[in-house]
Amino acid sequence: MHSAVLLIEFGSIILGLGLLGRVAARFQFSPIPLYLLAGLAFGEGGLLPLGASEEFVAIGAEIGVILLLLMLGLEYTASDLVSNLKSHYPSGLVDCALNALPGAAAALLLGWGPVAAVVLAGVTWISSSGVIAKVLGDLGRVGNRETPVILSVLVLEDLAMAVYLPIVTALVAGVGLAAGSVTLAIALGVAGLVLFVAVRYGRVISRFVSSDDPEKLLLVVLGLTILVAGVAQQLQVSAAVGAFLVGIALSGEVAEGAHTLLSPLRDLFAAVFFVFFGLHTDPASIPPVLLPALALAVVTAATKIATGYWAARRAGISVKGRWRTGGALVARGEFSIVIAGLAVTAGIEPSLGPLATAYVLILVVVGPLTARYTEPLAAWWARRRAAGTTDAATPAPPPTESAGSRTEASVKD
Repeated sequence: MHSAVLLIEFGSIILGLGLLGRVAARFQFSPIPLYLLAGLAFGEGGLLPLGASEEFVAIGAEIGVILLLLMLGLEYTASDLVSNLKSHYPSGLVDCALNALPGAAAALLLGWGPVAAVVLAGVTWISSSGVIAKVLGDLGRVGNRETPVILSVLVLEDLAMAVYLPIVTALVAGVGLAAGSVTLAIALGVAGLVLFVAVRYGRVISRFVSSDDPEKLLLVVLGLTILVAGVAQQLQVSAAVGAFLVGIALSGEVAEGAHTLLSPLRDLFAAVFFVFFGLHTDPASIPPVLLPALALAVVTAATKIATGYWAARRAGISVKGRWRTGGALVARGEFSIVIAGLAVTAGIEPSLGPLATAYVLILVVVGPLTARYTEPLAAWWARRRAAGTTDAATPAPPPTESAGSRTEASVKD
């Protein structure tokens, strides 16, 4: 009986997610907010709480995080990452300063403590690569001059996660300074080793994994990724970081083939992850944090636009391209939820999960709008200011006399 209920519940979840994905595609926006809302509806305090499938959904959610990070790693080669680090690291530093500090400040102002401040800083810092990539494709901007700048900022954020996630994992686990330092050292050592091996021996690894049979390629890549993720987690390093590094180590035809084969699995389990996050958030806990989430969303949308504008100006992009760059970076999504999920699982701050959910819901909806309309609005505002400046600088013409007034003047004279 328990097995039958589990199948019914999990089948209903998958079917519901598919229908929600169709709705999102129909209106051309990201399905992430709908997945989160579905989790809220069927989780703690929701309309119809699920019981039998909760443990299974939890495992699926963990696989979802691993696949999200693996697929991101497959997008980049180790040489690309090294090149981006050398060329665009100032943009990454500005991105961190402008967007992480508001989250940390908000957590401290709310009285949540330093650990929650570090977590919320990551939530507000990291943009959603998945949402942004989809928006760029939908708007036909993949070939634009500013697109490499956008991708460079996203790559640097992904790289920063390899350092940031172990720190957060150690903090939320409550380990001491010495243990946390060891964890971070291990993470940095592993990341450096993988990058070195990927640069020097990437082709050898890819040949070892490569197979003409799609089934064998899928099994080897998926098995290797989950194995490395498990070993990383056993060493108190984030499993997501391990998966990301596996993706970086693979290149060429293997990366392309694995990307094609794993994309459907990534979409399935990533959707389950968003539902899982919503399942563990009580809808009644969101209204009390809605105003702080909205204020934080407004501030960090502005700081992301400023980040993109600065990075594009540094790269010599035109003014229009600078505004498009800033508007494209606003969306938050999967990474923010992954980071908040670490704190929620550890029970750091009860209000952190609801705040992160509301924050992501706001910006994942607003992000595509800012990507589309930031540049036109900036151009309109510039024209308005220019017109106002011209009107103010041009003296008013002297009053003209009518025929009648001239006649009256001549009579008086």
